[in-house]
Amino acid sequence: MELNRRDRILKLIVEHFIKTASPVGSQTLIEEYHLDFSSATIRSEMNALETDGLIEKTHTSSGRVPSSAGYRYYCSKLRNLNVDGDIKLQLQALLNKKAQSIEEVIKESCEILSHMTNLASIVLGPNADDEHLVSLQVIPISANTATAVFVTDKGYVENKTFVISDKMPIGDVEKCVHLLNDRLRGTAISHLVEKMEAIKPILGDYVSEHDVLCLSLYGKAELFEQPEFAHDADKLKRMIELLDSPEIFREASHNGDNITIKIGDISEEYNDVSIITSRIKIPGNPDGTIAVVGPTRMDYQKVVGALEYVVKALDEYFKETKPSKKEGDK
Repeated sequence: MELNRRDRILKLIVEHFIKTASPVGSQTLIEEYHLDFSSATIRSEMNALETDGLIEKTHTSSGRVPSSAGYRYYCSKLRNLNVDGDIKLQLQALLNKKAQSIEEVIKESCEILSHMTNLASIVLGPNADDEHLVSLQVIPISANTATAVFVTDKGYVENKTFVISDKMPIGDVEKCVHLLNDRLRGTAISHLVEKMEAIKPILGDYVSEHDVLCLSLYGKAELFEQPEFAHDADKLKRMIELLDSPEIFREASHNGDNITIKIGDISEEYNDVSIITSRIKIPGNPDGTIAVVGPTRMDYQKVVGALEYVVKALDEYFKETKPSKKEGDK
């Protein structure tokens, strides 16, 4: 890719800052990358990039750092499209395994993605308004304990073990379960508690934790080791809050493109965070999303390429492993 002088300098500033987390000056560019431009020429180009809003000064250094606009320009115009060879090898080794569940494939794929990018990856499923209860079962474990099993129309299964009062025979519990199934089957998960207040201790836990089912998080440790969070308690606290907010990731993915890149424009509160998302068609859940989240100083070249590759590989894998219809089926 042949770049003009200004784009070449911006590309180096972005990539050097991603690698070092240190502001970049003209002397750094000359010493590290052996540019054949004079220091005065580089400073002039950096001033022009700053005027265009693509880089900005920091309070603690005379160097420059990329702005959100600079990162966006880099992603659309300057990044290389090559995919890291290691992620290809690891993912293909995973997908070559036999007899894996969909959950195992998704989980291990996201763990590979997190490990290779040093960021957190997230899988989003449907929200609680789009998912409905199919059945509630209670399985006795002992004389006074049982497990309640919830099954939804999106294929999620959740179980809770609870203690039954000595005054309530297990037979009475089973009768209640039959009654609850009759009344609650087909109810949206988000409305279960209000429809059946009597079982709030069980269903309340399920509903409050439902977004954990729909938002599976991988690589939190890798993310928190990034300099932005390792040394700034306030930023770390905001990131933890963000990771517990699935609606933000859903909003970030509301785009017709395969890949959506949100850099510093998620909200005023998260103006130093980037979210890269891609839609993925998981069997039984055509509206799934995989997201990678981290500081605006992330390796977009690596992250976007890796995410695109993972989504494409999983899409092909699920197509190949989709059970064929039996003869006579319509």
